[in-house]
Amino acid sequence: MAAASKNARTSSSTQKFFCSCGGEIKMKTLFESGKLKNMAECEKCKRTERRPSDFK
Repeated sequence: MAAASKNARTSSSTQKFFCSCGGEIKMKTLFESGKLKNMAECEKCKRTERRPSDFK
């Protein structure tokens, strides 16, 4: 019996990021001056950064 290909595997995991204040970081998409920008924002303290790893 053949093994399932790597693209057919159903298990997927999502990584959760947390701010130093204890709030969860969510990604948001903003449309500014004709361009899409992805921003990471803490739900608790409303701090925004470019990517989730910048909160450390």
